[in-house]
Amino acid sequence: MEIVEFEPVHAAAFKALNELWISKYFTLEAKDREVLDDPQGKIVAPGGRIFMALRDGEAVGCAALMKMADGGYEVAKMTVSETLRGSGLGRRLMQRCIDAGAEMGATRLYLETNASLAPALGLYRAMGFSDLAPMETPYARADVFMERPY
Repeated sequence: MEIVEFEPVHAAAFKALNELWISKYFTLEAKDREVLDDPQGKIVAPGGRIFMALRDGEAVGCAALMKMADGGYEVAKMTVSETLRGSGLGRRLMQRCIDAGAEMGATRLYLETNASLAPALGLYRAMGFSDLAPMETPYARADVFMERPY
C-alpha cells in the first residue's frame, strides 16, 4: 500500500471513491459535484493537495487538503474503500494530511463531518482535532466542525 500525490490520471478514481461513500450515507450535493468533477481545478490549482492510497496500482482511498483564506487547510473528501475500513489506512491518510499541512506552513487543519460517522470522529479526535462551534457551510450533512492547530 502506498500513498501518492494526486495526478490527473487519478481523477476518475477520486470521484468514484467519494461518490460511493457519500451516496451510501447521504446525498451528493452541489458542492460535492463541483469539487469531484474538477479536483485539479478546485483543489490542486488553488494551492491544495490530494493524496491517493494505492494497493497494487488500484485506488483504495483518498484525502484532500483544500487551501483556506485564513492560512489553514480543510481536510476534505477523505475516504477508504469499504473492505479496508478498520485497517489503519484512514489513519495513514490523515497523518499524510497532517504532515503535508506542516510542510506547507498551515496554521490549522479544519474539517466538517457528520455526527453519525462515529469511526471517523474517533479517528479525528485521536489525531488531535477538537470540536468547534457550528459554522456556515455549503453542506447540508455537515453538523460537526473540527480543527487541529499547528
